Amino acid sequence: MKHPVKPALAQAAPRIPDGPGWWYEPKFDGHRTILRRTDDTVILYARSGRVVTSHWMDLAVAAMQLPPGTTLDGEAVIWKNGKVDFAAAQSRAASSITRARALAAQHPASYLAWDVLEHPDQGQVTGLPYTERRQLLVDLIGDLGPPIQAVPATDERDIAVAWYDGLQQQGIEGIVAKKGFASYPAGRRGWIKVRHADTEDALVVGYLGPRRRPHRLALATGDEGAPIRLSARLDPVLAGRIGEALTAAEALGERQADGETYTRVDGYLTVEVLAGSGRHGTLTVTRMR
Repeated sequence: MKHPVKPALAQAAPRIPDGPGWWYEPKFDGHRTILRRTDDTVILYARSGRVVTSHWMDLAVAAMQLPPGTTLDGEAVIWKNGKVDFAAAQSRAASSITRARALAAQHPASYLAWDVLEHPDQGQVTGLPYTERRQLLVDLIGDLGPPIQAVPATDERDIAVAWYDGLQQQGIEGIVAKKGFASYPAGRRGWIKVRHADTEDALVVGYLGPRRRPHRLALATGDEGAPIRLSARLDPVLAGRIGEALTAAEALGERQADGETYTRVDGYLTVEVLAGSGRHGTLTVTRMR
């Protein structure tokens, strides 16, 4: 398998799908992370493919229990006061390595896996149906216990609805639905996500204004190849947080979008924008992912 992996993506939908063949998982509010156990070490990748092992070293250490040749897809989350705290995970991901280690000591992370992409005995398994990959995942990590665990899954829609309605206060932001017979849709929107918040994800590919406190962002939304869009002016507090996260991004020169010039950066930061807010040429950013 070629690394870094292009992770599977999900298409937003207004309701939880129904019908035969669907499987459902809670959608946790954390950081999408690919976890790879090699012969010698553990490497963690962000959704963009950037290596983020140093920011999640507590998970890397725990994952040394996995057999070499294992690659998992899942979410790095932080639990605080009995709920998933996205802000804590975002602070960890956006901090310096020294600060990330200090935060890990205060609030250790958990890794919630929902898929296995490489198996120590079977090699690459992305072509297998979801139900078979799910069984391999449970067999592989079921006995490890925290902080590495498999997300719950069910093929009963009523249970998925109960999760959606009852677990929001615990930091569960919605449901992901997957076809049981489907292979792993690497780099494609092959899954369905239903979230409480009416938002969608966008990849930050540039900024306007000072890097430390950008005025607006250049965003890639939708499927790969879609035109770059500019955001509305950022809230000052949010601009400061995004500016801190952008300090590590590599500048790639200037580009044009919507008739304006922005500074292009190596895209690894993801933000949420209000769904439908781009109809008139701008996107309203609500928070970092």
